[in-house]
Amino acid sequence: MSFKVAFIGAGSIGFTRRLLEDLLTVPEFKNIEVAFTDINEQNLNMVTELCQRDIFENGLTIKIQATTDRREAFRNARYVFNVVRIGGLDAFKLDVDIPLKYGIDQCVGDTLCAGGIMYGQRGIPAILDFCRDIREVAAPGCILLNYANPNAMITWACNKYGGVPTIGLCHGVMGGHKQIADVLGLKQEEVDIICAGINHQTWYIQVRHNGEDMNGKLLEAFENHPEYSKTEKVRIDMIKRFGYYSTESNGHLSEYVPWYRKRASEIKDWIDLGVWINGETGGYLRVCTEGRNWFETDFPNWLKEPAKQYTPENRSREHGSYIIEGLETGRIYRGHFNVINNGTITNLPEDAVVEVPGYADRNGINIPKVGDLPLGCAAVCNASISVQRLAVEAAVKADDMLLRQAMMMDPLTGAICNPPEIWQLVDEMLVAQEQWLPQYAEAIAAAKKRLSAGNLIPTKEYEGAARLHVKTVEEMAKDKEAAKKNAGAADKAEERPAARE
Repeated sequence: MSFKVAFIGAGSIGFTRRLLEDLLTVPEFKNIEVAFTDINEQNLNMVTELCQRDIFENGLTIKIQATTDRREAFRNARYVFNVVRIGGLDAFKLDVDIPLKYGIDQCVGDTLCAGGIMYGQRGIPAILDFCRDIREVAAPGCILLNYANPNAMITWACNKYGGVPTIGLCHGVMGGHKQIADVLGLKQEEVDIICAGINHQTWYIQVRHNGEDMNGKLLEAFENHPEYSKTEKVRIDMIKRFGYYSTESNGHLSEYVPWYRKRASEIKDWIDLGVWINGETGGYLRVCTEGRNWFETDFPNWLKEPAKQYTPENRSREHGSYIIEGLETGRIYRGHFNVINNGTITNLPEDAVVEVPGYADRNGINIPKVGDLPLGCAAVCNASISVQRLAVEAAVKADDMLLRQAMMMDPLTGAICNPPEIWQLVDEMLVAQEQWLPQYAEAIAAAKKRLSAGNLIPTKEYEGAARLHVKTVEEMAKDKEAAKKNAGAADKAEERPAARE
């Protein structure tokens, strides 16, 4: 069995190495073609060298095609993994730091809120260029497997405007599933779930053990858990108010809704600093920065360590390889996928991207009908969908008025800022990110004039309510194993230590 898989953004060590390892544990995939492409030639070469060493050490003869020419990477590909971060960490820093001047304190800022909206403005035009190249040079029917955030916005744009069938993939459902099993004192495989909603706001609408409905027991179980009662305060409060557990981490969820991060003095009441994903200000930016710096510094040592072993027990929970395995071999895989709704969730809009159960086998990717979400859960999702729709259309049409409206409709941004502040925030973010927003040239020129005219609304230098120090390479070297684990992880919050003050 031979076909081609291409990775765009392959200089991302965590996702690229992880997903390739997953693919090559499938016995039938020992002779597939693999292509890596990235605009950062240095990172591309480092990741390629490491992955090629893994391949040869596992006795395979696959030779990675590494190129900065993405069309060559896409040529004849049957599947393309998208793991890019447009603008890299430089742009990501602006997504976090500029909103802080206006009091918007984000934990991540890559899905919704001010940072996620701007991330979408950078990513959507780029992904549509990728789609054009896929249509022109990839194999007919090539499927784009999107891991890039903002996942729903990117997946929405690809399916509506890109002309390439695109599935959005995320590991959030699996993490929450494990937590639910933990608090119930059960093994994960003993707990049956149905999860539905939108990416990063998906709800465990059915939780069963041996046919018994367990949803009514979750609030008390989480409140009594020695770790989660401290680390998941937002998620626990959402069970209390809406009746269902949300897939997304405490920190992520806190920035998608208007209630938990709008007053700086109250933020620490809802978060924990034991691990970044529990709510640390700019936490994901910090761990990504540390991971990049460590990998670039320590890379020679990575080549001296044992290669990854392509064995079934080392295969991760990431959906991508299982989907391809299902499509190519016919083995049935059930996961949770981000797809255009088309009536799957009957009380969410038809055009929205929803995250729902799905099946992959030789018949394709099939999505069963979920029906209605609980009314309150649907209301939370609908607020975000309105923001996503505005942001997608803004990015595609280079319409800065739609962009400003997306910011106004964003739950947390709107809870903190008034309309004039939002207008100035957007001006500032457009100008600061000019190099990644060519579609907004006219709007940026106008924004520069307004910002230089004076009479600006005062802002403040603000580090956030819970920002931690970015470790230097020397500081990380005191715990090399932890630094290496962070640098190499696809899911940088997979291991969640107990809370600390």
